[in-house]
Amino acid sequence: MNSFQTVGVIGKRRDPQVAPTVLALCQELQGLQRRVIVERDSAELAQVPADLERGTRQELAQRCDLVVVVGGDGTLLSVARDMAPAGVPILGVHQGRLGFMVDVRPEDMRTTLRAVFDGEYLREERLLLSSRVIHDGVAGPAQLAINDVVVRNMASIRMLEFETWLDDDFISQHRADGFIVSSPTGSTAYALSGGGPVLHPALEAISLVPICPHTLSDRPIVVGARQRVGIVLRGSSGVEAMCTCDGQTNQRLLPGDRIEVSCADARLSLIHPKSYRYFDILRNKLHWGRGPGAEPMPR
Repeated sequence: MNSFQTVGVIGKRRDPQVAPTVLALCQELQGLQRRVIVERDSAELAQVPADLERGTRQELAQRCDLVVVVGGDGTLLSVARDMAPAGVPILGVHQGRLGFMVDVRPEDMRTTLRAVFDGEYLREERLLLSSRVIHDGVAGPAQLAINDVVVRNMASIRMLEFETWLDDDFISQHRADGFIVSSPTGSTAYALSGGGPVLHPALEAISLVPICPHTLSDRPIVVGARQRVGIVLRGSSGVEAMCTCDGQTNQRLLPGDRIEVSCADARLSLIHPKSYRYFDILRNKLHWGRGPGAEPMPR
C-alpha cells in the first residue's frame, strides 16, 4: 500500500526540546521516500536542511496527505483546528505532559511510521464543536473547538449569571463561575475536572458542565450532538466574561450576549498505531485500577 505520499511536520512552538525529534522525523520521512513539508517555525527551530520544503499551517492543510505533530495535546489541538476543515489526518508524537491524543513515543516513531505507510494503522474520526457569539443580534464568525467551549468570568471573585437553552427549549438559570460545553474528546480535559462524565469518543454527544455552581443540584448533563446549545449571559453592565475555545482562542462577552454551540461539519481525523486502545490510555493517564488485582483476568 502506497499511502500518505506528502507528509507535513509540525513541532511545538518555541520549545527547543522538540527540535531533535522534529529533525529525526524529517530524516526518517525522507528515508521512507516521502515528500516532506515542514511548518516554517518548526523548520527554523529544528534547523532542518535547507532543501526541505517549508510552509504555513494553511499551506500544509492544502498540500499534505498526513500531518505529524510533535508535542503535547495542546499542540495537537492547535494544529487540528487548521487541519480538520481540510480533512487532513494527524499522527501525534508524544513529547508533552499528559498525552491523551498524541500517543506515539519518540522511540517508537520509526516503527510506527513504517507500519502506517504499509497500511497498518487505525483511523479515528472525532466530533468537533462549532461556536459563535451573537452580540446585539449580529452573529460573529464561527470558531472551531476540539475539546470544549468555555464561558468563564474575567473577575475571579464574582459569579456569572446566565441561562442555558437546548434548541428552543429552556434548560435553566445558573449562578456559577462559568460553563463548559464539551465534546467527547474534551470530556477528559477541563470538563472532567469540573465533575463531568467521561464520554467515549465514538459517542454523538455533548456534555454541559457548570463550573463551581452556586446551587449544588446544578449538575452536568449530556445532550445529543445534533442539538444546538445556547448560553445567554445575564447581569449588570459591569459584568465581563470570556468565551474560550480549547483554552487557546478568546472572545470577550458582555451581558445580553448569546453563545451558540453545535456539532461542526468537520471531523478530526486521528491516525493511531494498531496497538492503540482508548481504555489503555484512560487507565494509564487517569491511574485507574492501580494496586493489587489491577490487571484483567485472562480470557
